[in-house]
Amino acid sequence: MITIIAALAQNNAIGLNNKLLYWLPNDLKRFKSLTTGHTIIMGRKTFESLPKGALPNRRNIVLSRQEGISFDGAESFKSLQEALVQCKGEEVFIIGGAMLYAEALNIADRLCLTHIEATPDKADAFFPNIDSKIWKVEKEETFQKDEKHEQNYTFTDYVRA
Repeated sequence: MITIIAALAQNNAIGLNNKLLYWLPNDLKRFKSLTTGHTIIMGRKTFESLPKGALPNRRNIVLSRQEGISFDGAESFKSLQEALVQCKGEEVFIIGGAMLYAEALNIADRLCLTHIEATPDKADAFFPNIDSKIWKVEKEETFQKDEKHEQNYTFTDYVRA
């Protein structure tokens, strides 16, 4: 099972300068709950954006075309296909960035997205468009902004139609 997990603004923006656009503690809790105990695959820049390096209680895989590069607490592969061969029988989560999301969208089984009701002034990374002919909503839960969340947001799980 391959799942893509991401938080995106109304214009599909996901990041700026290798950082998340919005601080949503409940989104971070959901991310941790869904990915703990599983394999996460990310690009090099996403790995470098993690404040404490490899995420605990998960198999961390980093994709990089650079020869001989290594990442503390993570395995490294040159391509998504190469990594997936090493993950047979595992539930895998694709956690970014934009180029990896675009590549994985064609082979993913499920999307776990947080849709944020906001559009940033600036962004340099975007999630690919979601084709409603290919993806159908399986589950949706909407939340209003509160003292810990400055934006309204919706957790939406999609499966292939």
